[in-house]
Amino acid sequence: MKFLDYLEEWVIATLMGVATLIIFVAVVHRYTSGLPIPGVQDYLIKLNTSWAQEITIYMFVWMAKFGAAYGVRTGIHVGVDVLINRLNTPWRNKFIVFGLLAGATFTAIVGTLGARFVWEIGHTDQVSADLEMPMWIVYLAVPLGSYLMSFRFLQVTWQFLKTGTLPKHDHSHVEGLDDELSKDADKLTHKGAAA
Repeated sequence: MKFLDYLEEWVIATLMGVATLIIFVAVVHRYTSGLPIPGVQDYLIKLNTSWAQEITIYMFVWMAKFGAAYGVRTGIHVGVDVLINRLNTPWRNKFIVFGLLAGATFTAIVGTLGARFVWEIGHTDQVSADLEMPMWIVYLAVPLGSYLMSFRFLQVTWQFLKTGTLPKHDHSHVEGLDDELSKDADKLTHKGAAA
């Protein structure tokens, strides 16, 4: 499971970083090609970056699909649970399990419909406008992300049935910060002891 967790996080972070870099380069290119610098302006105008917007849109689609699965796993998704939390424990637990299984079912259906669509479009010659990339690659994000999200719903359901807890995202927690703070406290302690 750890491998899948790291792969999921790596895919999201890589897509986010590369998309940001591409947008930055495209904006700098657009700005600098408007500057009247002899030779440089002519060279920059010849460079075609019209593909940048298209590829970043596709990257954000993939990021959103895998990010949704990540959100289920870590408990980041916003939920309206005021009524659920007012129920007594047995009813509360039943509604939570029902909601998680409904999410797993829905995302599995979306994944199956998406896989069927990808299969059908894969047998055509449809390509994207600027990159001329086969469109089945672009739409592959729907079944892959949806099936991963369905798996994450089932994973959270299983964890809830075993432990009675749901993943809860702490917005104030910064990963790695506790380690750094304890290192700094140790350094201060050692300096204080040495003095």
